[in-house]
Amino acid sequence: MQNWFHIFPKNTGLSFYIWLIFCMLPFYFIFRASSTWEIVFGIVMTVLFFTSYRLSFLSSGWSVYLWVSIDMLINIVMTWVFGYVYFSLFLAFFIGNVQNKAGFLTLYVIHLVTTITVIGIGFFVQMDMYFQQLPFIIISLIGVILLPFNMYNRIKREKLEGQLEDANEKISQLMVIEERQRIARDLHDTLGQKLSLIGLKSDLASKLVTVNPVTAKNEINDIQQTARTALKEVREMVSDMRGTGLEDELVHVKQILDAAQIGFEVDGDTNLTETPLFVEHVLSMCLKEAVTNVVKHSQATTCHIIINQSLDELLIKVKDNGVGMTTIEETSDGHGLSGMRERLEFVNGSMDISSSSDGTTLNIHVPNVIQQT
Repeated sequence: MQNWFHIFPKNTGLSFYIWLIFCMLPFYFIFRASSTWEIVFGIVMTVLFFTSYRLSFLSSGWSVYLWVSIDMLINIVMTWVFGYVYFSLFLAFFIGNVQNKAGFLTLYVIHLVTTITVIGIGFFVQMDMYFQQLPFIIISLIGVILLPFNMYNRIKREKLEGQLEDANEKISQLMVIEERQRIARDLHDTLGQKLSLIGLKSDLASKLVTVNPVTAKNEINDIQQTARTALKEVREMVSDMRGTGLEDELVHVKQILDAAQIGFEVDGDTNLTETPLFVEHVLSMCLKEAVTNVVKHSQATTCHIIINQSLDELLIKVKDNGVGMTTIEETSDGHGLSGMRERLEFVNGSMDISSSSDGTTLNIHVPNVIQQT
């Protein structure tokens, strides 16, 4: 059930103001009555209708059908006495909220039959009044026929979508847990044994350093080799978990420069076959930061990226034809350059900048690492 403050239907094709008019209209029909007792009777019935209507939203179980039955009775009386048929729309909306199929169909049939019957009899008793509002009566009958099924199916669909969303959330949580367990296993298998080995060899080397320096030196060399191997494996794990290729990043760079209306050129082989994925990820992050600086600060019209791979190192140049850098601060730590330097230091890389009135050139150097076996 919807809450009591959802008395005015949502997403039913009728605005809030039309439903508000339906709430006010009964008083217009009531005050057209000729006698005082009819006016008082009509006001009491209207207040009682909305009271029981609200209680029907707040109730559960058999009491729901009790309050709906009272509303149906009031709807029949108001239609018969005052020619006000629009309470039937409120009832049609509420019946659509009943998700018990048997209860829904029962209330729907009873409401449809009673509404059609009382309107049909009303045409013979108060023909002039009913003919004056004939278009609105037809609309009300269409609403009584279609609105319950529309609400019933919409609520059912929203419920299924909510269940699907909950299921997807649980699946995501299970995937996160599984990924954490996988990372824990990989770290244990990758680092656990090697760190234990490093610890044992370190203790052995400390004991042999005065007794047998040559053997101690060999143990230290083994420690260094094991540490390099462990670092390499950790980098490979990180690159598998989170890695952005340079070719993919160049696509994003082009989109950024196109949006800033800056021309884009790239020279060199973008397929870094001999570069580890982790190093390529670091280069992609640095390239993104460099291009962001070009867009934000250079006032350039073109940006030229050159990729040069040699036996000794990988060089990436980012050149622009902007205003250049004018202060020491800008060429040292400004515009995110310090973060780029920190990333490059992690892969033994370096960076240098040259600037003039014709623009700025950023050079990123990363040495080729000889794979340890």
